[in-house]
Amino acid sequence: MSEGYLTTHVLDTALGAPAAGLRLTLFRLEEDGSRTELASTVTNPDGRTDGPLLPKELFTVGQYELLFYAGDYLRAMKLVSEEPLFLDEIPLRFGVSDADEHYHVPLLLAPFSYSTYRGS
Repeated sequence: MSEGYLTTHVLDTALGAPAAGLRLTLFRLEEDGSRTELASTVTNPDGRTDGPLLPKELFTVGQYELLFYAGDYLRAMKLVSEEPLFLDEIPLRFGVSDADEHYHVPLLLAPFSYSTYRGS
């Protein structure tokens, strides 16, 4: 069993606060180009998930996609009004090369921009 795991944290940079209630889905990208859904959850009041998105027993080397449903969140927070939104669903694709490490993939979100990085 690997010792690594996957976490995320979403921060709303427009409000300067955690993005609570933001829905996200984690997929594993398969070699044939398909995606396998591994987890679906909503961020808690701190903008995090209540546990790892991918716990140690499921964490393997490979390609993954975190899909953040930013548009639903931005609408709910009344940060946007025009349709279609500039940002709606945000897919972040990343690779895991060492299943014994902690991978933290945060999202910094605003109505017209976002950024990410490999955190700790």
